[in-house]
Formats: sequence, structure tokens, C-alpha cells
Amino acid sequence: QVQLVESGGGLVEAGGSLRLSCAASGDTLSSYNMGWSRQTPGKEREFVAVSTRSETRYYGDSVKARFMCTRDNAKNTVYLQMNNLRPEDTAVYYCAADRHFGTSVGSLFRKGSYENWGQGTQITVSS
Repeated sequence: QVQLVESGGGLVEAGGSLRLSCAASGDTLSSYNMGWSRQTPGKEREFVAVSTRSETRYYGDSVKARFMCTRDNAKNTVYLQMNNLRPEDTAVYYCAADRHFGTSVGSLFRKGSYENWGQGTQITVSS
């Protein structure tokens, strides 16, 4: 079973950039669909980016053209590059892994599709 550890969170001013890392151990990430989601208190978890095991990427409407998800299979790590950050991007960000084949793209934007989760990392964007 893969273990995931996020890093790279912090405080940034609006308009700034951050890159989150999700490092895996116990298995190779190339075998998994990967998702990045975020959550703020009182709100539903929102998936912002998905990278399939074939490295096709999909993004939520709220982050399109600002966030980019990439993989480095040699480092067994997935990244979320976040540009032009806005105060509404403030949240705890999580990476997650789905080992199933045939998961639909729509399902990859839902929490229940993932078996393995990182601990989360806080992003705070000041205005």
C-alpha cells in the first residue's frame, strides 16, 4: 500500500506561487491515478486536479490555467504547481492515490475513489 506525504504548504500573498509535493513510498506512483483536493472548514472537499496513470491531467474549473499537476516517476513524486494564487485558494491540500483501473474521470473528482491519502498541507493566501 502506498504512503503519501505532502509538503510545500505555507503563507503566500495573492498573485504568488507555490509548489506542493506529494512523495510516495511503499509502491510506485506510476501505478496510480493521483488526485489533489482541498478543504476548508464547513465546505465540501473540492478536487482541483487529477493525473491519471497515463498522465492525462484534468483540472477543476476554479483552478484551470492557474494550477498544473506533474509527476516525476524517478522521484516517485507528484507535484501541484499553483500560480496566481487567490485568497479563495486558502485551504488544506491533500494528495490521494487510486489504484483501480477503469475509474472514470468524473469519479476521479470524488473522494470515494481514493484509497490512500496524505496528511494534508495548509495553504494560506493573504489579500
